[in-house]
Amino acid sequence: EASRRAKKAKLRHPVASFFHLFFRVSAIVVYLLCELLTSSFIACMVTIILLLSCDFWAVKNVTGRLMVGLRWWNQVDDDGRSQWIFESRKVSAQGSKASSEAESRIFWLGLISCPMIWVIFAFSALFSFKVKWLAVVIMGVVLQGANLYGYIRCKVGSRKNLTSMATSYLGKQFLRQTVAKDDQTAS
Repeated sequence: EASRRAKKAKLRHPVASFFHLFFRVSAIVVYLLCELLTSSFIACMVTIILLLSCDFWAVKNVTGRLMVGLRWWNQVDDDGRSQWIFESRKVSAQGSKASSEAESRIFWLGLISCPMIWVIFAFSALFSFKVKWLAVVIMGVVLQGANLYGYIRCKVGSRKNLTSMATSYLGKQFLRQTVAKDDQTAS
């Protein structure tokens, strides 16, 4: 059992794991240090947007597939209608293609925390009246938020409504708390 746990903890795709975080963290670091390093707003903006674009592409097309077995894309029908497709890899019996727990944690931690940081930057730029930076920060929120939304849809299923799932979850939690309180009062 110890060797099985060691295999699950080992990174199967270390390069993908590195680039999953590299572009995200680099964009945040450049945003934070840009005014200290250069006075050219355009150079900072272009650098940050290039890093965010590389991150969007890498996460959507490479790291999502390798690290957690999820992918999403848009397909246009012959009629011109846009159709969104969300997929998750089926776990095989051997588990040879399944991602490790460490990779899964790295993927979801990066995917959730970085958009939250960009939202904080958005409020900071808004309240400090740095309007020129607001466009850059909104790009960060949109690009990283789109990947987050796409992968959440992949994880919970493409046909399920996120609102109904949240309502169902909250209903179950309320029921558990009510039953637990009834058990305590009956004792």
